[in-house]
Amino acid sequence: MTETPVESARMDDARSTPIRVLIAKPGLDGHDRGAKVLARGLRDEGFEVIYTGLRQTPEMIVDAAEQEDVDVIGMSILSGAHMALLPRVVELSRERGMDDVLIVAGGIIPDADVAKLKAAGIGEVFGPGTSIGQIAGYFREHARRRT
Repeated sequence: MTETPVESARMDDARSTPIRVLIAKPGLDGHDRGAKVLARGLRDEGFEVIYTGLRQTPEMIVDAAEQEDVDVIGMSILSGAHMALLPRVVELSRERGMDDVLIVAGGIIPDADVAKLKAAGIGEVFGPGTSIGQIAGYFREHARRRT
C-alpha cells in the first residue's frame, strides 16, 4: 500500500520534529494569494508554517526566521526586485550564523536570473505551475532536520 504525501509527512512527524518553513513576501509586492495557498498546502503536507505577511524587508524576514528557528525560508516575489532583495536575505542569514537554513524563492523570476540567484545562495527557484507536492518534496530532501 502506497502512502499519500500527507500520511508520509505525518509518519515523518512521528519520528522527528516537523520541518519549519517561513513564507515571506519581500519588498513592495502586494499580491499574496500564491503565498497563502502555498502556506496552506504545506501545512496540509505536514509542515509547520509561519507566514509573515506582505511588504517584508530582508531584515524583517531574517529576524522572523531567527526567532522562529526555521529550517526553510521561502520567499514569494512578483515585483521584479528579486535580484536586490533575495541575495540580501541570504547575506543577512549567513551573517547571523544561519548557514543551515535552506533559502528558496518562487514567483515571477526571469530564467536569466535563476542562475544568478542560485550563485547568491538561493537553493531553488520555483516558477509558476510548480505543484505544492514538488515543493514539499524538495523541502523534505534538502532542509536540515532538527532533533
